[in-house]
Amino acid sequence: MDSQRPFLYLTLLFMLFLIWTTWQQDHAPKPPATAASTVTSTANGGAAAQQDVPTQGNVPALPTQTGVPGTPPAADATGGGQVLTVRTDTLALRINTRGGEVLEVDLPTHPVSLDTPDKLVRILDSTGRNYVAQSGLQHLNVEGQDVKTLAPDHLATYTSPQTEYTMPEGQDELVVPLTWQGANGVTVTKRFTFKRGSFLVNVEHEINNASPSTWSGTEYRQLKHGHVDSTSSLFGIYAYTGGAYYRDGAYGKLSFGDMQDKNLNETVTGGWVAMQEHYFLSAWIPPRDETSQYYSMVNQVQGTKGYVLGMRSPVLQVAPGATGKFNTGFYVGPKNQDILEGIASGLDLTVDYGIFAFISKPIFWTMQVIHSVVGNWGWTIIFLTLFIKLLFFYPSAMSYKSMAKMKAVAPKIKEINERFANDAQGKQKAMMDIYRKEKINPLGGCLPILIQIPVFMGLYWVLLESVELRQAPWLLWYKDLSIMDPYFVLPLIMGASMWVQQKLNPPPADPMQQKIFQFMPIIFTVMFLWFPAGLVLYWVVNNVLSIAQQWYINKKIVGHA
Repeated sequence: MDSQRPFLYLTLLFMLFLIWTTWQQDHAPKPPATAASTVTSTANGGAAAQQDVPTQGNVPALPTQTGVPGTPPAADATGGGQVLTVRTDTLALRINTRGGEVLEVDLPTHPVSLDTPDKLVRILDSTGRNYVAQSGLQHLNVEGQDVKTLAPDHLATYTSPQTEYTMPEGQDELVVPLTWQGANGVTVTKRFTFKRGSFLVNVEHEINNASPSTWSGTEYRQLKHGHVDSTSSLFGIYAYTGGAYYRDGAYGKLSFGDMQDKNLNETVTGGWVAMQEHYFLSAWIPPRDETSQYYSMVNQVQGTKGYVLGMRSPVLQVAPGATGKFNTGFYVGPKNQDILEGIASGLDLTVDYGIFAFISKPIFWTMQVIHSVVGNWGWTIIFLTLFIKLLFFYPSAMSYKSMAKMKAVAPKIKEINERFANDAQGKQKAMMDIYRKEKINPLGGCLPILIQIPVFMGLYWVLLESVELRQAPWLLWYKDLSIMDPYFVLPLIMGASMWVQQKLNPPPADPMQQKIFQFMPIIFTVMFLWFPAGLVLYWVVNNVLSIAQQWYINKKIVGHA
């Protein structure tokens, strides 16, 4: 039995996992595209738009005071409107007076890269990715028909007292009002309320009913995102771009392919709907006790496809001479787990660690605790590595003792190989006798790699998904630990440390395995050239600590150099 063989198999398995991930993303069968039913409508000056609109027949009824469910609105239409600019300390927005549609959102606190500090991350982007946030009202009469003259949808024309809004210094709140005047004395004021230091916006529709009849209607909120080609990170691992929603305590994804295949149709209490991209998301968050209808659809506007995910409220009745309100939270910002957890249940799950969540979550929690003390994510990774090493110190020590003993009996193993060159069974028995006599576990050398690989993958997903580590500096030229080392210093150190580790281990008896092991430091160095610098930092520190532990055991405990 060759004690190095399991280690080799585990290493190759790790490499095959990365290759499989690449193949899965690039060649796995894609959901079949289905033709969406469309209707053609004309709005705002005769601009034609093809729309995929859920009909009464495929939309579930909501519990309402009148018992009339209504239907979701048309997803979109082309047309103009006046654009308002809004700026706070955390958000820079462009809002169209046509329906109060949020066209663009930039983040002043998040540049695209450290080399371009003036170029801000843009989340919503109407002209680039067809990514907008829409909301509006639908009026319902006794027959359940939509009466557009009594409620403004996201295609209606509002007015605003000014075109530019900026939160002044020393002020903690900014309100942007839009007014719509309907028939029969019905007036709707749509207010966007911004708070200093917050990415959460309150969107309110206030209905002032000066008509002689009861106003009865619903509010809908939806996010639309154009088709995107997935962009991959290292080894084809993709950051998810698409829809997500939360209902009944469960987080679910709704990819663009899923929306193409089938319209979402669910009735949910509380929850939220979102569109998410790498590090950032937008989400509509209703009141916790509200029962909403979740829906999705796919539309075509002038040949551009849009994927719509939204929710509709129960019916609100406003008596003549009275006022009624709809209030909804709209989050648009980074996927900061602490912030999201405080806004709505399950919203922090949009930080999606995939199948490694059970490892990534405790790793990130531990890193947050360490970072609260040291204040630097690079040193946090180093102390995390120390913590993990201490946690597994004893099993690692047992493993290194086995390897040290294997190195001590290497001449005997070589002699057995020569003596039983043509007797595999005899060789096996002789080697097992030595292992038993010297109290050697031939599989002991596998333990360090068994520990290291899952921690490695868990930390990789933390670096990939946690916006807290985006553009996190360490020291010298390491300004962003979530990207590769620009000068390849850490990967080269990692390769050297891996070579030193090999010298401390007993060499494989098989000449072919010896050659493979000689190339492993080179192979891993090349692989790690493109890994995030924070991940390579973890591996380097782990290797250095392992070398120190193994050298001490070889020299002082077992007594063999």
